[in-house]
Amino acid sequence: MESTDLKQPSPDAPAQESAAPAKPVKVPKPRKKRKWLKRAIALVVLAAVILVLLRACSGGGTALTSGVYLPTPASVQDLVVSVSGTGAIEPIHSYKVTTLVKGEVLEAPFEEGQTVHKGDLLFRIDATDVETSIQQAQLSLESAQLSYQQLLNNQEDSHKNATVKATATGVITELYVDEGDMVSAGAPIADILDRDNMKLKVPFHAADAAGFYVGQSASVTVDGTLETLPGTIDAIAATDSVGPGGTLVREITILVRNPGALTDTSMGTASIGAASSASSGTFAYGEQKQVIAKASGELISLTVKEGDRVTEDQVIGGFDETDMDTQLESAALQIRNAELTLKNAQDRLEDYSITSTIDGTVIEKNYDVGDTLDTSTASATGIAYPAVIYDMSALTFDISVNELDINKIQVGQQVEITADAVEGQTFTGVVDKVNINGTTTSGSTNYPVTVLVDGTPEALKPGMNVSAKIIVEDAGSVLCVPVEAVSRGADGTSLVKVAGEGALDEKGNLADPSRLEDREVTLGRSDESYIEILSGLEEGEVVYTYQSAGSNFMAVMMG
Repeated sequence: MESTDLKQPSPDAPAQESAAPAKPVKVPKPRKKRKWLKRAIALVVLAAVILVLLRACSGGGTALTSGVYLPTPASVQDLVVSVSGTGAIEPIHSYKVTTLVKGEVLEAPFEEGQTVHKGDLLFRIDATDVETSIQQAQLSLESAQLSYQQLLNNQEDSHKNATVKATATGVITELYVDEGDMVSAGAPIADILDRDNMKLKVPFHAADAAGFYVGQSASVTVDGTLETLPGTIDAIAATDSVGPGGTLVREITILVRNPGALTDTSMGTASIGAASSASSGTFAYGEQKQVIAKASGELISLTVKEGDRVTEDQVIGGFDETDMDTQLESAALQIRNAELTLKNAQDRLEDYSITSTIDGTVIEKNYDVGDTLDTSTASATGIAYPAVIYDMSALTFDISVNELDINKIQVGQQVEITADAVEGQTFTGVVDKVNINGTTTSGSTNYPVTVLVDGTPEALKPGMNVSAKIIVEDAGSVLCVPVEAVSRGADGTSLVKVAGEGALDEKGNLADPSRLEDREVTLGRSDESYIEILSGLEEGEVVYTYQSAGSNFMAVMMG
């Protein structure tokens, strides 16, 4: 316990003063004792430092204020060229689970510390809304496909209706439209008349007609000219009718070639075999038909004119079919949109089953069955990821290499690794990747270099800070001096300080720094501390390195 000195009363003091009761002693608390000890120790250390500094100042004159030259002999030593940097250990691969969907977690079949494999299910989230969207999208697609098929079926009829054909063989006697006209369905387009063939309809006694047949030869006599023309039976009436005198007759239509003089006002009689017609009849043209529009729209083509001869079913014009093509294109577009909607819904459904993208160990599991997974609330809940997985089969880290050294670095170079958190151990690795995407700051560019750690040291954990030394070259035993001993001349030459005449005293100590001389040297490779001398110095020759007053002061304190 810390002791405290008490004041004693003087023998000459008045009795009443000595009789006064003594004040109670206040014992310091232990905490104050420790502070007092620390302050005492600090004062002792400070006194020792001041004593050392005073001795240094008395022995070294003005050395602490003006700086000194430190001598170093050029020596042959092993030189390893290296580039150093620092980084933080990371697993070779990591997967921080992210998702844009939210909902109740239905399955989460894994735990922290468990090993999972690529493709394993991590979370299955309730996707009822998306499943409903998929059903609706499927119905929309089926409806669009049905509409398209109906249009496709109608297209054949529409194409037929859009094509204008001759309804008979004959001559165009009249055209009612011109090319480019807008025509309505049912409107007349042209009249066709067959003058080359004439038809004569005459009655025969029913008894005689009973033995006739279509295609049977007949003979026709033209009234007035008595010209006889060969013909054939074209049609036989289905029933008998009452003829002149009350006899039963049947109408027979005979087809003959027009010799040129027959018209629809000419008359004639006919005989078939031994039978003759009961009376004469009037000739009619072989065909007299009208072409009627079966579609509405613009008549974009008309290939005939009045007086042209046509044959039955010959194409003589056509309507614009653009409207049907537009309808088909629109229907096809609706199908594509419906397919895209369905695919998007199906893709969203996949998002509700979250699987691992790597083989690794589960580091974090932040949601379980029954929880509502919603990463949009991460800032409020503090949960950044539903789960985190590390592939610890290998460890890696990045270091930043300056532009002056980056060309020395190559993939495969050996690396020595140390960590403050793991004292006394050195690890090894290799350069795995050199990234040429550099970052420029204050006029200097640094490039990231990735190092792969050899093996999987248990002592190294993700997030640990490490120092790395990339072995660029093992130069072997070469002549070296400290890097600080070399300076740059005005002409760009490399110089070192050596002792000139009168610079050293009898004991070989530097007596007059003003007599130091600059000597040009040729430099080779270097590490962080030493640089190779190719020419200009011999082994054992002493070079001098200037140490400023501040550096010398620190050297004295460290000493």
